[in-house]
Amino acid sequence: MKKLTLLIALFMALPVFAQNDFHPRAIAMWDFSWLERRWPGAGYEDWDQVLDDFTERGYNALRIDAYPHLVGLDPEREWTLTEVWNQQNWGSPDKNVVRVQPALNEFLKKCKQRDIKVGLSTWFRADITHEEMNIRTPEILADRWINTLKTIEKAGLLDNILYVDLCNEWPGDIWAPFFHEQYPKVYWGQWDEKHSMEWMQRAIERIRKAYPDMPLLFSLDSQDLTRYDRADVSFFDLIEQHIWMANQNNGEFNNVISYKNGRFDPQSYKNVVAYAEKTYRAQPEYWSGMLVNQIHAMAGVARKLQMPLITTECWGIIDYKDWPLLDWGWVKELCEMGVKESASTGQWVAIATSNFCGPQFVGMWRDIEWHKRLTSLIKNSKVNPELLQKDAKAQKLMKRMK
Repeated sequence: MKKLTLLIALFMALPVFAQNDFHPRAIAMWDFSWLERRWPGAGYEDWDQVLDDFTERGYNALRIDAYPHLVGLDPEREWTLTEVWNQQNWGSPDKNVVRVQPALNEFLKKCKQRDIKVGLSTWFRADITHEEMNIRTPEILADRWINTLKTIEKAGLLDNILYVDLCNEWPGDIWAPFFHEQYPKVYWGQWDEKHSMEWMQRAIERIRKAYPDMPLLFSLDSQDLTRYDRADVSFFDLIEQHIWMANQNNGEFNNVISYKNGRFDPQSYKNVVAYAEKTYRAQPEYWSGMLVNQIHAMAGVARKLQMPLITTECWGIIDYKDWPLLDWGWVKELCEMGVKESASTGQWVAIATSNFCGPQFVGMWRDIEWHKRLTSLIKNSKVNPELLQKDAKAQKLMKRMK
């Protein structure tokens, strides 16, 4: 009897020992590009090739758009999408046609074959009928996601889903226009506002009833971390916080270089060419210090809340691309700093190297050794064992990360 008791005790202790050696996943954001950028030269024409390239660089997790508002309505219908911008290289710069299923399941299957865990998100891409505007209540939002998850579950691929982010950078008006239409005074980043909190909680609770083991959240990008003190996010299973140097101090860097988030106006990139690297190189300690401070402040928030933390969009400038007179060197310098600092805290369970980690950003993508070095650092860093041992939400996420 004593031997049996001892064996049971040892068995029960095994997960704790394993958790002490738990390592983050190296994650990247392929947003809606994975499906939309499939014309010749766009980067995602051959999923097998690009996923092999991805694993060669050391990555083992992805965050993609599952288009739940479309899949949840009619999974295999053909949709004509309108462009969200033409100055950026995420997604399509012009009108495009997609059929999300069975493409989504085909892509997820290829990821599973390579041990690439997938976080599902959505940017609620606009189509010519504006189906996204029919998300009039949090219950409709939840039901579209539930229907989408059912199509994945039917294909036997649900175990490869890392988490579900119900909306990218909630409640930004570009990504959640249906919410902005109802609450026009709730501005970008004000996720802690009353109506926003109600929407998030109601939607998550509804999905959780259908999929209790699925980690659920809304990704956030407000750099005002005091919002976590003012709002209770305990209904989240994890935090997906986006962090950039360029957004610190009320967007000081972007203001200095006169970058106005131009979606269709080329002048914004002309200003990036003229001022961005020059501004950074003039005071590198000042600008990088902002980034480092924000990373450690966010780690402190996660530590206080005892919640797992993921960042898929980061670390230096927000918008960039291959362009005349634009060099990737200073961007990679900041991104490397961000990876090292976040990995050192032990609070992140998945870390991105940048939000440019895709084949369409050739200058960043082709530096294979840079990616290998940083993904190796990520995968060899350790997660705070106290978080993993005490937090049931972390346990839920860990099961999917293995």
